[in-house]
Amino acid sequence: MSVIGDAVLYLNDPVNWTRPRGILDLAGQHLQIAGLALGIGLVIAVPLAVVLGHTGRGGALTVGLANVSRAVPTLAILTIFAVTPIGFTIWAPVIALAVFAIPPILANTYVGFREVDRDVVESARAMGMSERQVVLRAELPLAVPLMMTGIRTAAVQVVATATLAALLGGGTLGSVIRTGFARQDNGVVIAGALLVALLALLTEVLLAVVTWVVTPGQKQLPFTRGRSRRPVDEPVDLPAVDGRDELVGAGTRT
Repeated sequence: MSVIGDAVLYLNDPVNWTRPRGILDLAGQHLQIAGLALGIGLVIAVPLAVVLGHTGRGGALTVGLANVSRAVPTLAILTIFAVTPIGFTIWAPVIALAVFAIPPILANTYVGFREVDRDVVESARAMGMSERQVVLRAELPLAVPLMMTGIRTAAVQVVATATLAALLGGGTLGSVIRTGFARQDNGVVIAGALLVALLALLTEVLLAVVTWVVTPGQKQLPFTRGRSRRPVDEPVDLPAVDGRDELVGAGTRT
C-alpha cells in the first residue's frame, strides 16, 4: 500500500480519532495552545501599535521590534525553555508562539493606523471628539482591514508552528507526526501533516469571514460579480439631442 493510502487508512480509523490522546484530543490541545499564544500576542501588540500609530511616534521602534521578534526562531526558544522549570508545561510553547505572533500584528496594526487619512483625524478632532473617541470611532474602523490581515497571518503561523510543541511533550497534532517518525511509519507522518495543514486552512477561512464581518462599509459576498446588472424593465436615460444636430444629421443622410 502507498504512503498516501496508509495515511487515508489511519485517518479513516475511528479509534484514532476518539481514543485518549487521539486526533480530537490532540486537536483540542493544539487549538488551546495556539489560542493562548495568539491572545497574549494581541494583548501586547495591539495596544502598543495603536498608541504608536495614533501618535505617529516610534515607527523605527515598531519595525525594529517586529524584525527582531521575527528573527528569533521558535525552536530556539523552546530549546531554551527545555532547561527551565516551565520547559515541559503548556506555557513553554505558549510563550514561544506568542513571541512569534507579535510581529505581524504589531506591524500591520501600526501601518493601518498610520495610513488613515490625516484629514479624517483632524475633522474628528474639530467635531469635539476626545483622543480616545478619535481612536475608536475614526481611526480604528479604517485600520481594521490591515489589522485583521496581521491577525490572520499571525493566527495561521501560530497554528502551523504549534506543531513544534510536541518536541517538549505537548499535546498537539505534532504528536501524530512524532509518533510516525518513532514508528518509521510514513503514512502516519503524512496523516499528521495533513491534519495540521487542514487546521491552518480552517483558521484562515474562519478569520477571513471574521474580517469580512468586522470591516465597515459596503460589503460584497465572495464569488459575486462586482458589477450589478440593470433590470430589463428599468428605464434608461438617453442623452438629450440638440435640434441642430438632428438637422445636420438629416442633411448628412440626404
